[in-house]
Amino acid sequence: MISLKRSTLGFVVLVTLVVGAGLGTWGAGAVDQIKPAAPGGVVGPLPSGTQPRIVPAALPIPSGSFAQVAESVAPAVVNINTVTRVSGRTPVEEFFGDEMLKRFFGEAPERQQVQRSLGSGVIVDASGIVLTNAHVVERATEIEVATADGKKHKAKVMGADRKTDLAVLKLQGGGPYPAANLGDSDRVKVGDWVLAIGSPFGLQQTVTAGIISAKGRSIGQGPFDDFLQTDAAINPGNSGGPLVNMTGEVVGINSAILSRTGGNVGIGFSIPVNMAKRIYTELAAKGKVTRGWLGVSIQPLTTDLAKGFGLKEANGVLISDVVADSPAAQAGIASGDIIIEFDRKKVDSPQELQKVVAATTPGRAVPLKVWRDKGEKTLEIKIGETPDETVALKSTNKGKGLLGLDVRPITPELARQLNLRNPDGVIVFSVDEDSAASEAGLQRGDVIREVNRQRVRSLQDFEKATKDVKDGDRVTVLLQRGPQSLYVAFTVARG
Repeated sequence: MISLKRSTLGFVVLVTLVVGAGLGTWGAGAVDQIKPAAPGGVVGPLPSGTQPRIVPAALPIPSGSFAQVAESVAPAVVNINTVTRVSGRTPVEEFFGDEMLKRFFGEAPERQQVQRSLGSGVIVDASGIVLTNAHVVERATEIEVATADGKKHKAKVMGADRKTDLAVLKLQGGGPYPAANLGDSDRVKVGDWVLAIGSPFGLQQTVTAGIISAKGRSIGQGPFDDFLQTDAAINPGNSGGPLVNMTGEVVGINSAILSRTGGNVGIGFSIPVNMAKRIYTELAAKGKVTRGWLGVSIQPLTTDLAKGFGLKEANGVLISDVVADSPAAQAGIASGDIIIEFDRKKVDSPQELQKVVAATTPGRAVPLKVWRDKGEKTLEIKIGETPDETVALKSTNKGKGLLGLDVRPITPELARQLNLRNPDGVIVFSVDEDSAASEAGLQRGDVIREVNRQRVRSLQDFEKATKDVKDGDRVTVLLQRGPQSLYVAFTVARG
C-alpha cells in the first residue's frame, strides 16, 4: 500500500550499504554528444580530429557542480531536536490497573515517557527566526536547534499553523545568524533544478539534487494543499528543511513524501515559499494566522450535479450547507447555491475557493456571483474571520421503489440515537446494490433533507417529491451524513 508519510525522524536509524558491481562507465546509455553550432544556430559536424564531449544527459549548471549553491545556503539550515514528555505507565502497570496497584503496591508513581524526534529548519531572519514544519515541533516540550557551525541553541515556538503545516521558532541568544534568501515559488517551473538540504535520518547538512516534478499538488494533507513535487531525495528528518533553486533562494519548505517503505522513492512534496512567507509573517508577528471565512460547507460540482441544477457545464463550487449566523447566512447564501465567481474571479474547485477566501482580509466586502434557480445572481458578502476550530458550528439545514431506496421516518428516539439536532427528513434504511443511488454513493444511515430542491421534513414530503420520478429522470438529493451535508445526483436507471 502506498502511504503519505511526514518526513520527521522518530525511530532508530538502520543504515544499509548497497554495493553495485560491473557498472562500467558512469551514466552508460544516458549520454549525449554535444556538437558545436554552425552559423545561424544549425548544428553541424564536428571538426576533423575533434573528440565528442560526453556529459550527463541532464547537466545541472554550466559549472557542472551544485557546490556554490549548497555553500551559499547551508549555513542557514539547522537541525531541530525535540523532546516530548508524556505521562504513562509500563505495560505491567496497565495490566494490573489502578485498584490492583493500590491494593498490593500502594500508590503507583506517576511515570513519564520521553519521545525524541529530529527534523530540519531554515533561518529566515538574522535575529534567529527559523521556519520549519508544524509537525516537527507539535507537542514538543523541549526544542534544541543545532546550527551549521555545530553550536546548539534552545528555541521556543512563536506560532504554528497546522492547516499549512508551518511553524516559526525563535532561537534564544547567540545572534546574529546567517539567514537564507526567500525566492518566488510562482516563478518556479516544472523541470527546474532544485536542492533539498536537511538532516535525513539525523545526518546533518545533507544535500540532494533533483528537479521540480509538478506544481499545485493536492495530497489530502489539508485544505490549502498546493505542494511543489520534487524528485530531490527527501527522507525522514528532512521535514522543515529548504528546497532551493539554482540562485540559492528558498522556493519551498520540505514537508512530506510518498512512500511504501518510509524511505525516498523520488516523490517528495514541498510547501511553496510564497505561501510560507505570509504564514511566517503572521506567526512571527502575532502567533496565529488570520484567515477569511464564509461559513459554508462546499463540494465539487460534478457533471451530473451541474445538470441537476440546470448548468450546462460543471464550472463552480456547490454549497451543501450554510453555518447559522455566518457571513454567508447574513448575505443570503443558501444550500444549493453554486458559487461561480468570488471577488470577480472565476472559481472552479473547492480548493481554489478555500484559498482565495482564506487570503481575503476579514471585514472586507466582496461581490459573489452564484447560480440559483437556473439563473445568475450577484450578492455582496462581508468576509468574517475563521473561528476557533473548537467552536461548535450549527447548521442552517434542517419502502424501496424506483430509486432503489428504503427510507424510514425519523422518530424522536432515532434522532436521539443518531444525535440529530434537527429531526426533519427521512433516514435511508437500505440501498439496492445495483441501483443508481448506490453507485452515486448513498448509504444506509444517510438522512435525506431535500429531493430535487424540495425540502423533505417527513416521509410524506419524500413520497410527494419522488412520486412523479420516471425512468431516465435525474434526481438530486441533499444528504446529512454525520456532521456533513452534501449533494448527490444520479439518473434513475431504465428497467
